[in-house]
Amino acid sequence: MSTRNFNHETYLSPFTWRYGSAEMRALWGEAHRRRLWRRIWVALAQAQAEAGLVSEEQVADLRDHAGDVDLARAHAIEQEIHHDLMAEIRTFAEQCDVGGRIIHLGATSTDVEDNADALRLREGLDILLRELRALLCAFATQVEAWAATPTMAFTHLQPAEPTTIGYRLAQYTQDLMEDYRSLGAVRGGIRGKGIKGAVGTSASYAQLMLGREMDAAGLERRVMAALGLDAFPVTTQTYPRKQDYRVLAALAGMAASIHKFAFDLRFLQTPPIGEWAEPFAARQVGSSAMPFKRNPVNAENLDSLARELAALPRIAWDNAANSLLERTLDDSANRRTLLPEAFLIADELLRRCRRIVEGMHIEGAAAQRLLAAYGPFAATERLLMELVRRGGDRQGLHEILREHALAAWAEVQAGRANPLVTSLGREPAFRTYATPAQVRGWLNAADYTGDAEARARALVAEVRTVAGCDVPARMTDRGEETGAGGDDRHGGPA
Repeated sequence: MSTRNFNHETYLSPFTWRYGSAEMRALWGEAHRRRLWRRIWVALAQAQAEAGLVSEEQVADLRDHAGDVDLARAHAIEQEIHHDLMAEIRTFAEQCDVGGRIIHLGATSTDVEDNADALRLREGLDILLRELRALLCAFATQVEAWAATPTMAFTHLQPAEPTTIGYRLAQYTQDLMEDYRSLGAVRGGIRGKGIKGAVGTSASYAQLMLGREMDAAGLERRVMAALGLDAFPVTTQTYPRKQDYRVLAALAGMAASIHKFAFDLRFLQTPPIGEWAEPFAARQVGSSAMPFKRNPVNAENLDSLARELAALPRIAWDNAANSLLERTLDDSANRRTLLPEAFLIADELLRRCRRIVEGMHIEGAAAQRLLAAYGPFAATERLLMELVRRGGDRQGLHEILREHALAAWAEVQAGRANPLVTSLGREPAFRTYATPAQVRGWLNAADYTGDAEARARALVAEVRTVAGCDVPARMTDRGEETGAGGDDRHGGPA
């Protein structure tokens, strides 16, 4: 703590300037934290004034200076006393000639810090829920646009049967809808420590309230009402650290949804497939060595940050499980980075993912090439069903189809056109049950997508209702330059 002058000559966290929004950084900034502390001290003093413990003039003095955070002075005091909250109390008291002497009356540090953290958790979740709504709307637009467009589905990273591009996009949208509900439920359950003193028994406040009409519980109710925050009915010196775990687990769940989308995009952007691509700005550089490269750097960034966020709930679990008896301090240092970074990663994931989704390029011709190459193999299932319906022997027909398919697969693997439709159309064993034209028609996989389109559109309707967005129906090639490629806040790719 020898200096408070930070610049790029010293280590700075990437979350200070590279990842996350200015809004989220401000929320987890030290100035906002201390303004929340002061807000809690004012609420406590106001409740104590209502109980007759302090005067309205003292409360007014605190209220008048609640916004005058002076970090330089507080840090100077902290260098001497080595206690950040006490340093803030002394700084606040120096500013309040009338009310300074009654700041923090009856309180312990976590009466202030933990309620402030609960408020920040709730504010952070509000930001993320807003961003998640915007991402859901962006996904829903793309689902709507591509709901009916067929493409090959892959299982085990091998061509399987046809699906639609919109139905594939609907999978990510559905996952994010579940995340939206989970985050909303977690946000609704955020509670503060309340005003309960050193070990959660409210003993100090009960002592202050002796002989007064208001008791310690009534004091707590008034303070928490002023903060607009519910309190846990039972605490130790801190609120239960399982609350942090629940929040981080929900954020990690959302990161899993985004990670899957980004990983799939990276696979589909590979040149042999070439069906999807993240946006690439006009002046973006893909590689320092290979000028032709259009690497999926934003999708890779999403997977990298999501991987880190996935690891953070374990730390929160340890904080909850290893908090011995009424409190140990071994969670304090890691929570200074654990909570802010979890929210800043989540913030970056949502904003960057939205830019990708809004500007992603979907190549319809690539989808058609995939269908031409692999669709007939999948459509042999439909052909088999039709031939059996007309009286054919299922086992015998299956063997004939297998032989044709293996021969055609060898041709495709050799880089030649898929001959399966032609060879099956000429198969004499099928003539008893269907004409060659019928056989060729059943092998057209483009319309073998079941109810994928209907399900995709139904999900869009649900998103419109839940996320409150208007999703227009439009078919468009999303390859226009949007500036969403790279990271335009710092000039680097990831």
